[in-house]
Amino acid sequence: MARKKTRTPAETGITPKKARNAVAVAKIVVPAVAPALAPLAVKAASAVRDAYDHYQARRLGVPLDRLSEFTGRGAHLLARIAGTSEALAEVRKAERATEDDVRFAKDSQATLEQLTAAIRAAERMPGSRRKAAHQAVTAELERIEGQLLKRLGV
Repeated sequence: MARKKTRTPAETGITPKKARNAVAVAKIVVPAVAPALAPLAVKAASAVRDAYDHYQARRLGVPLDRLSEFTGRGAHLLARIAGTSEALAEVRKAERATEDDVRFAKDSQATLEQLTAAIRAAERMPGSRRKAAHQAVTAELERIEGQLLKRLGV
């Protein structure tokens, strides 16, 4: 039966000699290969960024071209406010909108503008205060969305 030869750490690990050899090879290979690989690396980075942007837009529920409007820790709230604001505009323009519906839409739009300002201000707050501000905005936004859905008959 043949015995398996055990290797010493110097044979399996990185030694100073192996490190010097690797650096010498890299000094020769990298300058020769880098110009050919640089465009590929740029394309790969661009593709990764594009995929991430699509993911963020899908997660927030906004079109990709409007993604830059919704940044920061309150981006999801800003996206919800934008969607609610668009729905309120549709309620105002609807043919069967009553005077009460139009008044509700106008009042709610003013509230949404205040909520947007609160979210923007909360970006510079410490974490606990920002979280409390976001919770308050969420509660008010849910109230408005609930009333909106009721007026839309949903």
